[in-house]
Amino acid sequence: MTARTDLIVVGAGLAGAAAARGAAARGARVVVLEQFGPGHRNGSSHGSARIFRRAYPDPLYVRLTGQAGEQWRALEAAAGESLLTMTGEIDFGAARDPAGLHAVLTGCGVPADLLPAKEASRRWPQFDFTGAGPVLFHQNAGVLDPDRAIAALLRLATADGADVRFRARVTGLAAGGDGAVVRAGDQEFTAPAVVVAAGAWVTPLLDGLIRLPPLTVTKQAVFHFGPAQAPARRAGPADGADPAGRPWPVFIVADEADFCYGLPGGRDGEVPGAIKVGEHHPGVVTTAAGRDFRVEVAARARVAGFARRRLPGVDPAPVNETTCLYTWTANEDFILDRQGPFIVASPCSGHGAKFAPLLGEFIADLAVGKPPADPRFTLAAHLAGRAARATD
Repeated sequence: MTARTDLIVVGAGLAGAAAARGAAARGARVVVLEQFGPGHRNGSSHGSARIFRRAYPDPLYVRLTGQAGEQWRALEAAAGESLLTMTGEIDFGAARDPAGLHAVLTGCGVPADLLPAKEASRRWPQFDFTGAGPVLFHQNAGVLDPDRAIAALLRLATADGADVRFRARVTGLAAGGDGAVVRAGDQEFTAPAVVVAAGAWVTPLLDGLIRLPPLTVTKQAVFHFGPAQAPARRAGPADGADPAGRPWPVFIVADEADFCYGLPGGRDGEVPGAIKVGEHHPGVVTTAAGRDFRVEVAARARVAGFARRRLPGVDPAPVNETTCLYTWTANEDFILDRQGPFIVASPCSGHGAKFAPLLGEFIADLAVGKPPADPRFTLAAHLAGRAARATD
């Protein structure tokens, strides 16, 4: 059987779910094909905690995070539930360049404070800022809930008529039928456009159909650390709550020893007050089909070492650990572009989750023939960048 529709979305992670919701809300007939079941743990979008932040050294992403924040609040209103909890963020370490980030943020109109390490230590005693230099704080940051966000996006898309199919693995993808033809099991679908928002599966799905830049898939380990025992209170004037009782901001630390991020761990933390910590630099290179779920001993040792050095507010023995997949572009820019009937939606490199509802609008625009949201997100820009680097 062949079913005709307006848009096919392959992948129901954050980007795919947002695309489905964005297109269905505009009246398009949408079919979503997801090879796994709801809430699966095989890709990049699962779990209860991801960082939302405005702190980027690049004004483009600062501007887009502002738009994304508005879209998150609109999504919460439509879904009738909280999906984004604001905690603020701190950034420190010489390689993170807090002063440079502060200049970019304030230049874009985003309130931010640059604090001496002594003041940061007073405000956040759960961190060790020894040798850190200045510390950046900006309030417009927090924790988003991917599992609930995906469920909300798909629920809203379905209410607008989208046909969401789980355990529907795509076994064929081709141009044809006045657009694209997609096969999943014994069902064939055709539409003017197909969105491939399949994370680490993007390259194998589009291989031979369009020219893609290199996309590197890595397995990334993340760990949850429980709170350290709160120290006894000192006699004297009140100076705020105990470290164990003070709210944790999200954080990024980058110096000669570390490039780690952290945030309150949500439901995944398993113990009350757990903090999720991971490394941003690439992990073990793998493939979508070939990855394993094993955490490398070296990764565990590095992140536990970071916790011992920088996070006196946690017990440095992880309470749990897991892995996920990153799909990296060479320069960490997104790919959001259309070539013929194929829309490549790869908001990747480990920082796309915070943009999800905005990405849905960008992808829905591509589906109706509008240009990409920014020239940097085009296939041509990525391929030209590859050519330029090859001649360096």
